[in-house]
Amino acid sequence: MSGWLPTAPCTPRACLSPKGPVTAVPRAVLRLAAVTALVAVGAALSPFGGWMPAGPVRWWARTIVRAAGVRVRVTGTAESDGGLLLVANHISWLDIPLLAAVRPARMLAKAEIRRWPVAGPIAARATLFIDRDRLRALPDTVGRIAAVLRGGGAVVAFPEGSTWCGRAHGSFRRAVFQAALDAGVPVQPVRLGYGVAGGGASTAPAFVGEDTLLASVWRVVSARGLVAEVEIRPAIPPNTHPNRRTLALAAQQPTTTPELDRFHASLVA
Repeated sequence: MSGWLPTAPCTPRACLSPKGPVTAVPRAVLRLAAVTALVAVGAALSPFGGWMPAGPVRWWARTIVRAAGVRVRVTGTAESDGGLLLVANHISWLDIPLLAAVRPARMLAKAEIRRWPVAGPIAARATLFIDRDRLRALPDTVGRIAAVLRGGGAVVAFPEGSTWCGRAHGSFRRAVFQAALDAGVPVQPVRLGYGVAGGGASTAPAFVGEDTLLASVWRVVSARGLVAEVEIRPAIPPNTHPNRRTLALAAQQPTTTPELDRFHASLVA
């Protein structure tokens, strides 16, 4: 287990619900084709990503999620400009386009994502990669994140260090918060959850353990009535926490919104 990116105990066999409402196979195939096409378009346009306005990027990210058959409910508003560290719990590959729809940003991710089919080329141009097996590279990674933040850019990180099924969660690792402290920028916590229309949690979108990307994508496009909950919590201003430990704890605090509390409580019921 890496001290920088720990491995979650969640596995498909132990954590993913074996049953749930499903859509017709032809519709699922159409959804899969639409998602693949949209990701391919993103790969083709990725060389120009640095010059693309935020609006089209947000639209593209939202469209990927909707093409997969997932409805999105968003509460809160993200900081629209300036250096910003967005941090969120990590459940699914869907988390990435959902957060890109909140605010386009550089993604902090494990180096293995470079090898993902189709999505890999996009990630390579918009991602700060972490080598899970080289803890000595951590200070350099933190320094690169801080440089992006100082330059007025946004960075998205999943401080739990791995995907979890949604019924369980990990603690936020502290290292990435040092970059926000060094750069003097706010931290914007985002809380993600997945359920089904009409109430109740769903683990169908989870991408955990030895699960393959293709299997996870098919599970999503085959499901019926999936809903993604995106809660954008108030940004934590710079210079309000003395160290990365207290900043990480503040970013991980649960929401106090009653409706979202009930939704996320269902994830661990």
